Formats: sequence, structure tokens, C-alpha cells
Amino acid sequence: MRKIVLMMSVSLDGYVEGPNREIDWHRVDEELHRHFNEEISRFGALLDGRVTHELMAAYWPTADQDPASTPTEAEFAGIWRDIPKIVYSRTLERADWNTTLVRDVVPEEVRALKEQPGGDLGLGGADLAASFLRHDLVDEFRIYVHPVLIGRGKPLFESTDALTDLRLAETRAFGNGVVLLRYEREPAGQV
Repeated sequence: MRKIVLMMSVSLDGYVEGPNREIDWHRVDEELHRHFNEEISRFGALLDGRVTHELMAAYWPTADQDPASTPTEAEFAGIWRDIPKIVYSRTLERADWNTTLVRDVVPEEVRALKEQPGGDLGLGGADLAASFLRHDLVDEFRIYVHPVLIGRGKPLFESTDALTDLRLAETRAFGNGVVLLRYEREPAGQV
């Protein structure tokens, strides 16, 4: 069965974006970008909210045509165009680039998607992640902690009273100071 993998970058103080939605503090260098290309190319599909999808669709479909793009960026443009995408949005009327629109997170539909053949499903966007977490649908967390404190903004995780036990599966430090923390859900009764 495929897993749903939450893959997000955060500041050391836990924010995914600044107070004005800025993400210019991300420390994505060549090494980290190559890593993202490798990881994302293995996914069977990307599951994103509207905001994340619109940010990606505003740049990546033609990034490989920009003479200023690095080879790694050009490679990612092709990966992003080709990978199936499911965008959860109640307001988006249409989406291009191999994208299917879905209006609501319906747990039974997500579980059926997990049963289909193919690679794991990459989940992006804090709001969509919160919805998936409320429905207990996230199997793995790949959190990329960037070496910066931004002080305020949108936190990755919303407040909850639920306890979710996780097992550390991997850590990796990149040359630019970003650290990957990969956690898997503890199977029921394993804590």
C-alpha cells in the first residue's frame, strides 16, 4: 500500500511561511535541490492545496525554458509537469499540467487512492496537511528544517489535543545547514 508522505520545509522555529506568506528564507542550494528532484520523482502523485499548487504552477511549467535555470531546476520542471497532481480546492475552477481537482478531503477516497499501484503520495501545504492529519491519513513526515528563525508566520502544525506517536527513521544534514528529519507513524500498539 502506498504511503502519504508530508514533505515540507520549515524554519527552526516551526513556520512554513512568514507573516506575509514569504518563503524567501528557504535555503535551497544545488545539493538540496538534487535531493528534492530524486525524492519527488519517486512519488506516484503530489497532493497539494490550492495555494501550493498555484505557487508551483506559476513557475515550474516553463522553468526549463528560462536560460537562467540551472540543469537541476530544468530537470525539476520536467518532473513537476509529468507527475500526476491532485489539488484539493473548493474554489479553483480548473488546473492544468496533469492535475486532477478534488473539492474535499474524503478519508475513504484517500484510502482508496493509497490502495492503487504506484509510488507513495507526496503531500504539500500546511492547510491540506492539517486536514489530512485531522483524518489520521499521514503515514510519514519528511520535515526539512532550515537554519533560520523567522519569528512569526504560518506554523506547520495547527494546535491539537491529539497525540501522534512517531518513530525517527532518518536524519540527514545538508551542506547548507538544512536538516531532514524523517519520521514514520508508529504502528498501533507499538508505543
